[in-house]
Amino acid sequence: MTPRRDQQAASRHRGARREMVLATLRASSAPLTVVDIAAELDVHLNTVRFHLDALVEAGRVERLPAEGSGPGRPPIEYRLSRTMDRNGPSNYRLLAAMLSDHLASSASDPVKTATALGRSWGGAVLDSRPGGKSTKSEALTRVVDALADLGFQPEPLARPRATQIRLRHCPFLELVDAHADVICSLHLGLMQGALGALTGRVTVDRLERFVEPDLCVAHLASIGSRS
Repeated sequence: MTPRRDQQAASRHRGARREMVLATLRASSAPLTVVDIAAELDVHLNTVRFHLDALVEAGRVERLPAEGSGPGRPPIEYRLSRTMDRNGPSNYRLLAAMLSDHLASSASDPVKTATALGRSWGGAVLDSRPGGKSTKSEALTRVVDALADLGFQPEPLARPRATQIRLRHCPFLELVDAHADVICSLHLGLMQGALGALTGRVTVDRLERFVEPDLCVAHLASIGSRS
């Protein structure tokens, strides 16, 4: 077995064991100690402690001191967290489809509305480094880094005078077929807002989608020279 397969097998084993610990806690009407769980699963105490520590850190299990009437420190008890699992199944694609469909069908000017919405969120996608306005080069670098973090797979900027940001992937590709104007306008506004938060020297003039099957191009323009 290759090292990678060894790691995958170990990860699956940990996951299965962790689910067994959760199932044991779920089946109990009262909190359980490490000793209780180890006895139920017939595994070593340290194994149970390892998985419980991970589950507590993930927020799926709560650790609480047991009430003891005798001398000495009472044993720690565990129970399932009374919260939903934030790492459980999610369906953000459906949510995004619902919202984009609503925007496309209800806004008087969906393109304008989507661009303004993206622009309002532009500053939020940037890293939180403090400071005043950036130079054009600094601003473009930070925006390209932010786009990479968002999954757009931007190409490295052409130096020294970049006129384009070339994007090799759309992280919302599943929505483009139904609402290309809305989604692409949202992306345009996002880049405009990010650059506007950093510099007053350059913006994205327009976003040209699918220049090639795997390429969209954001065209840059100096402020005051946009057509």
